Amino acid sequence: MIRIYLIGYMGVGKTTVGKKLAKFFGINFIDLDKFIESKYHKTVPEIFAERGEKEFRLIEQKALLQVSEIEDVVISTGGGAPCFFDNMQLMNQTGITVYIQAEPEELAARLRASKNVRPIVAGKTGDELLTFITAHLREREVFYNRATIVFKTDRLITKEHVHVTVEGIAKQISNI
Repeated sequence: MIRIYLIGYMGVGKTTVGKKLAKFFGINFIDLDKFIESKYHKTVPEIFAERGEKEFRLIEQKALLQVSEIEDVVISTGGGAPCFFDNMQLMNQTGITVYIQAEPEELAARLRASKNVRPIVAGKTGDELLTFITAHLREREVFYNRATIVFKTDRLITKEHVHVTVEGIAKQISNI
């Protein structure tokens, strides 16, 4: 039985890496945000807008509890999931947690290039975006650094970079 949780800041590539990592191990993949969206028939930004962050975090916690019972799976969490309630403790107790870490400058570049507009960074550009990410990441790293594995990545732009990242994470998981 294997259960791997991918955590990290938005735009770091948790979903992209998660799909490939699941394929590498021959197990299933769950994107926690997509899991929530399929259950509520609304996007995460819609849930946020309608119910607020507090209610969304409760929904997210409940979903995390549900997926924590699934075996042979890679689970990609939302960037904030590890930072609320006892979510980080739950993930560490029920599986292997992998913090995919990237520098704020790289995250800002990825978010600017992303087709998905994230409500929390919408309208922020240049230095404003970098300042926001740096401060936000500093707050969240207290939780992220509790992961079983911290995997530093600089780029996930090409298929080769993703492949190298997946192999590096898989190697560290295999050593546990």
